[in-house]
This record gives sequence, structure tokens and C-alpha cells, in this order.
Amino acid sequence: MNRQDILVSKGTDLAVQHSLARNAGTKLALDWFDDIAVNRSATERRAATLTTRRTVKKEYQAAWLIKAITCIDLTTLAGDDTAGRVHRLCAKARRPVREDILEALGLADANITTGAVCVYPTMVPHAVKALQGSGIPVASVATGFPAGLTPLPQRLAEIHYAVGEGAAEIDIVITREHVLTQNWSALYDEIAQMREAAGDAHLKAILATGDLNTLRNVYRASMVAMQAGADFIKTSTGKEEVNATLPVSLIMLRALRDYGELSGQTVGFKPAGGMKTAKDAMNWLILMKEELGLPWMQPELFRLGASSMLGDIERQLEHYVTGRYAASSRHALA
Repeated sequence: MNRQDILVSKGTDLAVQHSLARNAGTKLALDWFDDIAVNRSATERRAATLTTRRTVKKEYQAAWLIKAITCIDLTTLAGDDTAGRVHRLCAKARRPVREDILEALGLADANITTGAVCVYPTMVPHAVKALQGSGIPVASVATGFPAGLTPLPQRLAEIHYAVGEGAAEIDIVITREHVLTQNWSALYDEIAQMREAAGDAHLKAILATGDLNTLRNVYRASMVAMQAGADFIKTSTGKEEVNATLPVSLIMLRALRDYGELSGQTVGFKPAGGMKTAKDAMNWLILMKEELGLPWMQPELFRLGASSMLGDIERQLEHYVTGRYAASSRHALA
């Protein structure tokens, strides 16, 4: 793969961001997943060796890191979020890399931005205002994030509120109990109602995989979410004890691939939680390339839920340009 393949222009129009046909879902088909078996040790071996098989260095690493930036859902989900913090985050989303670094990379006119900005529902109007004219979509968590244990009517109302305030993407959380008790029809119906409530906004289903106990449950929950119409499946809220891991992501990608073969439809993937470094970004890009290929390295089908990761990516790009490592404080966020 050459560097130009990685640096595919992302575009700035929201229509470009969401140019792929949406996942229409299917009926609940238990035979697609109910008897699936997952070999944990084989999964962990595969995940461990993936990142050692491909070496990406020098200008190619810089290109991959730029690609990672365009796939980041730049996120703030803190209890002390303010309009000011959201405005600063959005300013970083518009210009995620210093102009002198972009000029040195020959990308001064490439309009590099993050894939989206992700906030709480009450912060959506502030983000929409700050991103006006940028083409960067606003994503909102909803449905009682992070636990998802509020009554369903309230969770659906939260989706309506976020969409009404301008959110173009909704990150919903599932009821983990439905997975743990194997109540697949309840899980399917819940997500289908959330998809309907979201309307034209793209739906990312957070599985909270750290709460699901087994890789088999991760696969089955992934398949049900896609059958119910999720546009993306997402690993974690970032609030669980265990968030995104490569083995869990591998199982979700296998489910995603199987769903595509069975339904003929395309679904995106978003790991989130615990990813803080440029190396993390590279590892997940390698996973996407090895398992699904170049189309799943684009923001239409791949997002990284992160915040501090962007600072480290910018630091690595500065090192590539200057040969010197800057203090992390030079690349602080929000």
C-alpha cells in the first residue's frame, strides 16, 4: 500500500462523511449467531501477532497517523463539561495538527479534521455552533449513558432531544442484562426502537464489552445490534473496568464481516476507551487493514473514540518533521 492510498481525502461535507448506504438491518435471525463458538486462546494469539506482522515506519507511519486523526471521534464526556470546554475541543477538531507541521508534511491545504466530536446531549448545541461550516458531525451519547438503565421511554426521548439539537450521530448503550440472560428478542427490539428514534442520525451501538463476560457474548451482541439496524458497533463507553482491547475488537470485526456476507450490508466499527497513544491508533488501523481492508480505514466505516490520543499523534508527527520529541504539554487538549 502506498502513502497516497492512506491519505485518501476525507472531504468536509457531511454528505461525504455519510455517503455509504445505511445498514437497513434484518429480521432477528438467531441461526446467524446462536451456536457460534469462540476460541479465546486462538483469538488472543491472532490479536497479539497482528501488530507485529506489519511494520509501518517513517513517511508511511506519518501518513497512517494522519489517517487516524481523520477517524477520531474527539470526545469529552466528563461530569464537569462546560460550553467553554466543548468550544475548545471543537477548535481542536477543526485544526487537530499545528499548521507548521502540516506544511512540513505537504498537507497545508488538505483540510485535515477529526472524524467527529462526541459530547453529552446537553452539550450538543454548543458543539453544533462551534463546528458550523466545518462539515464535522456532532455525535452525542444517549440512552442513559453509560449504564443504560433508565426506562426505555426516557432513553428514546434522550435520542429525540439530541437529534433535535443537531446531533448527526447517536452513540447508544445497550441493556447488558439482555445479553447476559440471552434475551435476544428484547435486545433486538430495544435497538430497533433506538434506530427509529434516531431517524437520519447514524446509530452507533455501544456493547460495553467489558461487562459481557465472554467473547461469545460479544459476537452475539454484535450480530443482534447489526440485525436491529446499528450503523456502527462500538466496544465500550470508556467507563467500564475493561474497555477496548484487540481480542474483543477482533471478534467484533469477525461478526461484522459475517454480517456483511449474510446480509449484503455494510456496518462500521468504533473502538473506544483506554486508547491514549499514537501506537494504539496504529494498532487498531493495522487490525482494520488486516481483517477488513482499506475501505474500513476510512471515517465512514471506522472511528476511534479518544481525546488524549490526538495529542500524542501530533507529538509523533512533530518528531517525524523535526527529529525531536516535544514535551506532551505542547500538544495539550481542551
